[in-house]
Amino acid sequence: MSAPVATSWPGVLSALLAGIDLTTADTAWVMGEVMAGDATPAQVAGFAVALRAKGETAAEVAGLVEVMLAEAAPVSVTGRVVDTCGTGGDRSNTVNLSTMAALVVAGAGVPVVKHGNRAASSACGSADLLEQLGVAVDLPPAAVGPCLEQAGIAFCFAPVFHPGMRHAAVPRRDLGVATVFNILGPLTNPARPAAQAVGVSDARLAPVMAGVLAARGTDALVFRGDDGLDELTITGPSTVWVVRDGTV
Repeated sequence: MSAPVATSWPGVLSALLAGIDLTTADTAWVMGEVMAGDATPAQVAGFAVALRAKGETAAEVAGLVEVMLAEAAPVSVTGRVVDTCGTGGDRSNTVNLSTMAALVVAGAGVPVVKHGNRAASSACGSADLLEQLGVAVDLPPAAVGPCLEQAGIAFCFAPVFHPGMRHAAVPRRDLGVATVFNILGPLTNPARPAAQAVGVSDARLAPVMAGVLAARGTDALVFRGDDGLDELTITGPSTVWVVRDGTV
């Protein structure tokens, strides 16, 4: 059951607390408020916690993603590109496999625009790893295309391309638990890749993310190790959601 379009925080929060799914338009309104800096920390935190308690739907996440991409600094790239950005958050203290995979894929001749950030819950985020390799991670938007043409790979540092998300930083930090904000990175690459490999640590959210990617027409492999890794694991089975031609 979906609520009518909510244009007030009491309307949004009341619906979530009643267990009512929001529409894509509802969550798009929320993200607009957040990115403009018009939402208070209490409102941002209340939304994130109430949405998690109810359970996120693909339509709700799609509304958040829609606004983030619309507000993102524009990136111009030629041809089809791919991304290998996962959610992180499995707390396994493994190495940053998605960034290593991006380098291997680019080395094989497939253009990669990697979207990422610094570590939130792990020892090493993609930006941390690339910085240690001597990469200037804060590449301006206008330099992404030329970098991709020259090197076959480019990096979009999330804070540079989504500056409005700084308004959610304090509530996210203070909450100290994973919320919908933790899964938006893989869904909001400003280069809009044609295909993605997405590792997801939360089994509940993997099909939700697959649904969002399908609705956007992005081909993807969304996966989770059955041992809890946000990777294709080598310690046991993995579950993979194949997204192709708008279906999962």
